[in-house]
Amino acid sequence: QVQLVESGGGLVQAGGSLRLSCAASGRTFRSYVMGWFRQAPGKEREFVATISRDGISTYYADSVKGRFTISRDNAKNTVSLQMNSLKPEDTAVYYCAARMRGSYYYSGLTYDYWGQGTQVTVSS
Repeated sequence: QVQLVESGGGLVQAGGSLRLSCAASGRTFRSYVMGWFRQAPGKEREFVATISRDGISTYYADSVKGRFTISRDNAKNTVSLQMNSLKPEDTAVYYCAARMRGSYYYSGLTYDYWGQGTQVTVSS
């Protein structure tokens, strides 16, 4: 069992930055591929970024590539999402998720554990 708790959301102006963090419980954090997803009002949840178990490889949605950076610290059981050059269309609830099986190179929603989400609002 893994519990995930996101933090760092808030209100920011377009062009600004935010850093989201996700703290994971348990001693097997390094066994999980970690991902970030988001869900805007009235829209389906969508993939944002993933990171491999060792933190070396990453994969991004085209909409955030070059602006967002995912990272992890396996010693601290945390995964982060640095978001720069934010746009109003980035407004959403952001979720972190953990997946035991498979490669980091996957943009689907089949994850074993999800956090409760943190709101990010970007004003124009």
